[in-house]
Amino acid sequence: MAESKDTHVIEIPVDEEHQQKSLSAITTISAMQHHPLMEISRSPGHLLLLKLWQREEDLFGKRIARKEIRLDNIKREIFQLCCFFLAFHGLFLTILYTSAINTQHHTCRQWWLPSSLSLFTSLVMICLVQVKLFRYWKVWRQLQREKSDNRALTRCIQELRMKGASFDLSKEPHKAKRMKSSSVEIKWRPYAWCSQNVVTICLVCFTGLVFPVCKFILCG
Repeated sequence: MAESKDTHVIEIPVDEEHQQKSLSAITTISAMQHHPLMEISRSPGHLLLLKLWQREEDLFGKRIARKEIRLDNIKREIFQLCCFFLAFHGLFLTILYTSAINTQHHTCRQWWLPSSLSLFTSLVMICLVQVKLFRYWKVWRQLQREKSDNRALTRCIQELRMKGASFDLSKEPHKAKRMKSSSVEIKWRPYAWCSQNVVTICLVCFTGLVFPVCKFILCG
């Protein structure tokens, strides 16, 4: 005789879970539709402005990188000139001292010849260093302006991404301007000039010391 078995079916309520998932999906889709980047993608004007600014930002980055490399090259050239300047005077004074020991007679009367040679060579090398320094600070000022303009452009791009379609298309990146009073500028101008040309000042002082040293070596 077969025994009947009762079958129990357990129903799990899923209506509430499905409803929560649907609400979550609808909320996500609605948030994506109202996201600033989605608004920009639907607005041709804002999308074009974003692409133009991103392209300009990339160009700024390339120009800044090139100027930084150029500054490094100029600093290397200035360092090489200074090393050559010191090596020349070291070799020149050594030869002068050796010749003064070997020929002790009638060398004091012509002390101005080696001194003039040292002075002329030093002035030529100092002029070369000064030209390099002038070029260095010119490129440095251009680099600072590029970085300032790039920061202003980056702020505008971030504002456009945050505001979306509500961003004013007529807005342009404002270039930073340093406001200085004339009194402060006059007060600090000599200090700024000295700090920018400290290498030239040191070379001139060294040249001024070498000139009488030549006489001292020959006549001392």
